[in-house]
Amino acid sequence: MAKGDIATPPGTGYIGCLTPDQKVLLKQMWAQILQLTEAGIIEPSKDLPSSDPAAVGRISLKDLGLDKEHLRPALWNNILGDHPDSLLLRFLRARKWNVTNGLNMILKAFKWRIEDDIEEVKAKNEDELSAKYRGFKLQLEMGKSYFHGTDKMGRPVVYINVRLHKPADQDQKALEKFTIYVMETGRLMIQPPVETACLVFDMTGFGLSNMDYNFVKFLVQCFEAYYPESLGILIVHKAPLVFWGVWKVIEPWLDPVVASKIRFTRSDKELLEIIDPNHLPAKYDGGKDNFTYKYVSPVPGENECMNDAEMKDKLTEEWKSILWKFEAVTQEWIQSGKTEGGRSEAEIEQDRTQLASELRVAYFKLDPYIRARTLYHRSETPVLQRDGTSTWTYSN
Repeated sequence: MAKGDIATPPGTGYIGCLTPDQKVLLKQMWAQILQLTEAGIIEPSKDLPSSDPAAVGRISLKDLGLDKEHLRPALWNNILGDHPDSLLLRFLRARKWNVTNGLNMILKAFKWRIEDDIEEVKAKNEDELSAKYRGFKLQLEMGKSYFHGTDKMGRPVVYINVRLHKPADQDQKALEKFTIYVMETGRLMIQPPVETACLVFDMTGFGLSNMDYNFVKFLVQCFEAYYPESLGILIVHKAPLVFWGVWKVIEPWLDPVVASKIRFTRSDKELLEIIDPNHLPAKYDGGKDNFTYKYVSPVPGENECMNDAEMKDKLTEEWKSILWKFEAVTQEWIQSGKTEGGRSEAEIEQDRTQLASELRVAYFKLDPYIRARTLYHRSETPVLQRDGTSTWTYSN
């Protein structure tokens, strides 16, 4: 572990279960982000030794290729309906509570989201994305990857049928956009207090013609740099002998934290240790859910409200008014205990919790006006509900 890094004690590091030291570091990171939104630069603190994980070196948005006008939208467009602290905590945990490293990491992720136009994937439907990125919709139609149900930890499960992947079937950018579509849609399915997802890489029928090293590198980068701490477990299921030569190439690319979450299963029954049989599709031995994946194309008029500029503006302003309050109360929280008088930290934290709940409600009122409906909104039994909850239907 590098100098200044701190391990996360089991059962800590999340909303509602922060140690006193973790809370200090979270406040420090909020303080630096809010300072950057106002000034665009942070100078090193002379009051903290460089070995202190709360010490932040010089950080300039300009040096990173960002500007303060885009920083706040990048922050809040990434938070979505989550508690705002959860995003910062993901990056702090990923960088072992080193504030400088966590801050640099989150800023680079923001830059990627801006440059790669992640909002485009949310704002356009599958037909529009496929018209721009060859093969985008084909991946949904064939069922290359799909979500279904939750595992025993309450994590949404995404199944990836690796045998269906042929590198030539879609442009590389279409594959990347499809991956982002899956990641951004999956975020809506992760329900608090759960913060991670379960991936099942079904290797049945895998051959070397399915191997795509460029895609693997992109996926690894997503989990490590852009969506840290979002992977709960990655199951490599029924890998054939030919895969192990490929694995020798891939394994050195993995961050130790990501690598530690990979599990290899040889039989369908091993999946039952992770996924309840009532939730596991019946195509797997022991699974009792008579589920068959079916793609439903966009329905004419399903995104009509995105054209209602007046209502979109109204709901946007309501959401922004709450986020401004959250930022103001967070500034108060950062300063709590440093001066005499004022409200107690507990009172301020109660306000932050309430505002975070109001932000979630306001965001999901706004969501259909800024996000195109997905397969999981329009399926026969919709998974994603308008209030931000997920409802899974099983056929046992």
